[in-house]
Amino acid sequence: MKKEVFELNRKRLIEKLDDNSLLILFAGEAPKKTADEKYGFTPNRNFYYLTGLAEEKHILVISKINGEVTEKMFIKEIDLEMERWLGKTIRQEEVEPLNGIKEVGYLGELKGFLNRLLGEQEQFTIYLDLERDSFDSLQTIAGEYAKKLRKKYPHVNIKNAFPLFAPLRLVKSPEEIEEMRKAIEITIAGVECIMKSIKPGMKEYETEAFYEFECRSRGISDYAFKTIAAAGINATTLHYVANNDTLKDGDLMLFDLGAQWNYYNGDISRTIPINGKFTERQKEVYEAVLSVNERVIEAMKPGVNFIDLNNQATEWIAEECIKLGLIKDKSEVRKYYFHSIGHSLGLDTHDIDNPRRNTILEPGMVYTVEPGIYIPEEGIGVRIEDDILITETGREVLTKDMIKTVEEIEKFMSK
Repeated sequence: MKKEVFELNRKRLIEKLDDNSLLILFAGEAPKKTADEKYGFTPNRNFYYLTGLAEEKHILVISKINGEVTEKMFIKEIDLEMERWLGKTIRQEEVEPLNGIKEVGYLGELKGFLNRLLGEQEQFTIYLDLERDSFDSLQTIAGEYAKKLRKKYPHVNIKNAFPLFAPLRLVKSPEEIEEMRKAIEITIAGVECIMKSIKPGMKEYETEAFYEFECRSRGISDYAFKTIAAAGINATTLHYVANNDTLKDGDLMLFDLGAQWNYYNGDISRTIPINGKFTERQKEVYEAVLSVNERVIEAMKPGVNFIDLNNQATEWIAEECIKLGLIKDKSEVRKYYFHSIGHSLGLDTHDIDNPRRNTILEPGMVYTVEPGIYIPEEGIGVRIEDDILITETGREVLTKDMIKTVEEIEKFMSK
């Protein structure tokens, strides 16, 4: 994306910072896997949102003092010997064309920079990205840094920057939406490759391989999440990722997958008959889920509360479960449907959202819609997921080119 996108992202974030404050964001570092091998690196998404830089260890510092703003990147020192092993890292003169940040120093200068700044202040606030999934989550780089700062500069007030990003990242810019369109386009091509190749007797991981080959051949280097390729009863486990079972004639297969393009994600679920033809019962369940998928999409528009939408979707699924003879009372629906109707989508697959998802939909937001019905006793799991952009007048189905009716699927697979 153009550097102006990142400049605007920083400008919007800076407006939320207190005066006499400092924002410190870390690109992150890939953790050790085993011996001298590391896991693959992926940048902290808030760091990337402000910088467009996808390399390890770099640090962004933004100060706002008496209304005056300074932006500075601290990058890794150049190590020519290490670059022979791992490749070239960014140079000082390459930062400004990438993201518009003009002041660039090396990581070794950061401690002196902070000491000069913090030693002169009587009261000061430092923002760090202190996101935590749970109480027991491993400490992050930012969390460890917060402990050091508190010890060395007890007069400093530490604040969590993470909540400041949610309202910004929820609403996507036109440039971000274009990145997501590309991710979705490639995801669709990958699913169609599976549908052309699938047959009874294959392994789940073979279907995953067809998908990944198609995505990689179109320039994808990473995925939104680990692909779910779940045949038969495996599709009744929400996050099944073993993908090592055998495909049986007469079973359905559920795919939940997404390509990632420049760190922006697609997220699609489709359920197909392994032999290309739905049984009558499979068709009944599939069309029940499809009807909820379409009704929820139709209800999406600016001003709708996502919690209300989720509650309404659960009500509709309960009604369908009664028609299918699965339950007698709506209160029993959680036996066959046990997740929410969707989530925000963007730089993260489950993109950051407002607390408790109490979000009022507005133009520029992208949400998934993914109703499902899971019947272990029948070996049937159906989920149909689309990606929806909220527009000024309603919604746009970004995944509209991915077929999903029974007739469309059977016709496509018959070829």
